Amino acid sequence: MLDSKIPAGKLEEKWVDYKGHCKLVNPANKRKLEIIIVGTGLAGASAAAALAEQGYKVKAYCFQDSPRRAHSIAAQGGINAAKNYQNDGDSVFRLFYDTIKGGDYRAREANVHRLAEVSANIIDQCVAQGVPFAREYGGLLNNRSFGGTQVKRTFYAAGQTGQQLLIGAYQALERQVALGNVTMYNRHEMLEVVVIDGKARGIIARDLVTGKLERHFGHAVLLCTGGYGNVFYLSTNAMGSNVTAAWKAHRKGALFANPCFTQIHPTCIPVTGDHQSKLTLMSESLRNDGRIWVPKKQNDTRKANEIPEEERDYFLERRYPAFGNLVPRDVASRAAKERCDAGYGVGTTRQAVYLDFRYNLINKYGRAEASKKGIQNPDEATLVAFGKEVVKEEYGNLFDMYEKITGENPYEVPMRIYPAVHYTMGGLWVDYELMTNVPGLYSLGEANFSDHGANRLGASALMQGLADGYFVVPYTIGNYLADEIATKPIPVSHEAFETAEKSVSDRISTLMNIKGKQTVESFHKRLGKIMWEKCGMARNAQGLQEAIKEIQALKKEFWSDVRIPGDINEMNPELDKAGRVADFIELGELMCIDALDRNESCGGHFREEYQTPDGEALRQDDKHMYVAAWEMKGEHQWQLHKEELKYDVIKPTQRNYK
Repeated sequence: MLDSKIPAGKLEEKWVDYKGHCKLVNPANKRKLEIIIVGTGLAGASAAAALAEQGYKVKAYCFQDSPRRAHSIAAQGGINAAKNYQNDGDSVFRLFYDTIKGGDYRAREANVHRLAEVSANIIDQCVAQGVPFAREYGGLLNNRSFGGTQVKRTFYAAGQTGQQLLIGAYQALERQVALGNVTMYNRHEMLEVVVIDGKARGIIARDLVTGKLERHFGHAVLLCTGGYGNVFYLSTNAMGSNVTAAWKAHRKGALFANPCFTQIHPTCIPVTGDHQSKLTLMSESLRNDGRIWVPKKQNDTRKANEIPEEERDYFLERRYPAFGNLVPRDVASRAAKERCDAGYGVGTTRQAVYLDFRYNLINKYGRAEASKKGIQNPDEATLVAFGKEVVKEEYGNLFDMYEKITGENPYEVPMRIYPAVHYTMGGLWVDYELMTNVPGLYSLGEANFSDHGANRLGASALMQGLADGYFVVPYTIGNYLADEIATKPIPVSHEAFETAEKSVSDRISTLMNIKGKQTVESFHKRLGKIMWEKCGMARNAQGLQEAIKEIQALKKEFWSDVRIPGDINEMNPELDKAGRVADFIELGELMCIDALDRNESCGGHFREEYQTPDGEALRQDDKHMYVAAWEMKGEHQWQLHKEELKYDVIKPTQRNYK
């Protein structure tokens, strides 16, 4: 059942050999084949543009009013690539190694090496599209540092890299729309996969403006719908981000892999109260120049600028001297939580640590600018003024955003940050070709489990999304579609389409007819509270067992007491949200089951029972070196399938960033 289709041969030759021997579809035949792409963020937009450019007929769907609304724009900090412009020792192998190690040895070697190989192509592609990456004095593209690495390999466009990359992909997509090769369906949500004779052959989509259900045929279906972090209610994800498309595929037989692998991002603006509906991320790029600290004294109520240098604990630099503030996200998050739990937290809630730029503002940027201007022995005020100008150019929009949200000027006082749910490493199980176990159904980008193991390194999400869309699926999909040339478009009057549409319609009617007393939002909040407290930054067996029972009870209550105003055949955001929350509730149960079954700590999955004496994640390679792929068997029932992970090139060891 779990054939990963990893090519034979040496690791560094697998992808080259695959491309040289995979099946091809000639240009005339490509025009006969229709491909459905759900989601138009970086993975979806790049895939749609690339496949349409090749000649396929593409239909693309997004639930936003424009692909430019995709959550990809929120990835502000940068994109990794092994260009080695800095001449600091980077290489394809080092990017591959850092990614495998950062994921705590729970990712496939072959997929990750391919990602590292094509990373350089992504940068060339985006520069050719006009993405305005930052440049250094000599004209080469500039790089910044990110967590989990000791080289500078992160390309960036100020503090809006994701937005600029998405605009590049969007332009490529719109060119194909104008040429008639892509048909765009904005404000459409996929609510079912249509499977005919064991193969994905289409989708049922709902027009979110009129409420009408539509049937669409495709020779293949690509799901590029992002992650499921909003299962926690409060997360850094856009509020519309959801698991519904992937979950519908799961209910149709697609395996869901490693659902418990959730990434907690260490640099988020802290929660301020129950009124919040989402959290705001401060890019990891800020750890490039900011230093993280707490007071050395417990329950210190002084303002940050009143605490002298000798009374500050730069705990990441103290605990991890080799990587300092640039340890991977899971390590930094747990360290911050540990300090706050021990009574050293700051702010009104005491659930925050400081991210301070003053040292580098003065000593790194201020002194360099003063030296450029020939100023000898400048005073501190001059250094600060010079440093501010440079930081403004590098991170200005992030600083402005922080000030708008908190009312504090981060140039004058340190930012307050705390870990929050961000990225999800789990997702639909896919093989080397990015196909799920359902033939013809593919999953790209964050929607699949593929490349990050148990923890994603910063700046690798944009890399994976564009790699999958521009450089992987255009090759791998041909291997499948070459055998589908003779398949004529199946009429949407086919009984499989009728049955699928009826199941969607019945579910919507059931939801609308509950007519209970509680809002959709209240159920989502309650689910999020269970998930954060019992399957969040730390988990244990007792808490997970309790969470499973609580979620099952919540599901029963949801389907008997939720209230959805409005009608079906109209624009009804509350109905849209209800369907998504119902899917989140089922996903939450599976996440807790997966976390309970994985009796080890690795990356973002931290089981309190499995930790080293100094509080680091303790893996159990002899028992859990596998991808956990879950098959839905019925109500509250899943069967586990294991894909064993084999490491031929890298030897798994206890991660050490000290």
